[in-house]
Amino acid sequence: MALVSEERLSGDLALWLVVLLELATFGLGFVAFAAMRGAQPVLFAAGQARLDAGAGAVNTALLIAGSWACARGVAAGPQQARRWLMGAVAAGLGFMALKGGEYARQAPHLDVEASAFDALYVGLTGFHFLHVLAATVVLGILAVLGRRVSLHALETGALLWHLVDLLWLVLFALVYLWR
Repeated sequence: MALVSEERLSGDLALWLVVLLELATFGLGFVAFAAMRGAQPVLFAAGQARLDAGAGAVNTALLIAGSWACARGVAAGPQQARRWLMGAVAAGLGFMALKGGEYARQAPHLDVEASAFDALYVGLTGFHFLHVLAATVVLGILAVLGRRVSLHALETGALLWHLVDLLWLVLFALVYLWR
């Protein structure tokens, strides 16, 4: 008798639909940023020069570390995922603290009504910040529930985190690095 391996999509199907919608939404924002950068290169260069690419790189490392911790948590399974999820939560908190500091430093220089760069910077990174907050809360809840969560719930939480990570990788390259 042969064993049949059933392939399935990790995580919740509803969240996969949300992921597709979020990718489309952010994708439109990315296209708008690129188009406006092409139309107003001097304004965008000045705006980008104010940004701290080093802080952006640290945030990138934090989110990648959080993705690694999520993957380890899923691999460990519900019985041992808690410590890995707490690592991802710590990465999320670190990201938000660093990004919050960057917003505080940028606030006196931002004019979202007069500057397309500022409007897109705040819109895209602010929307992403809310996604990091949501993913951090979800992973925190899963960590608190500990062994009572299912593998499916772990996969779904990790999927949300990986979305946040993927979006940041594009944002970091587009907003901080592309000159």
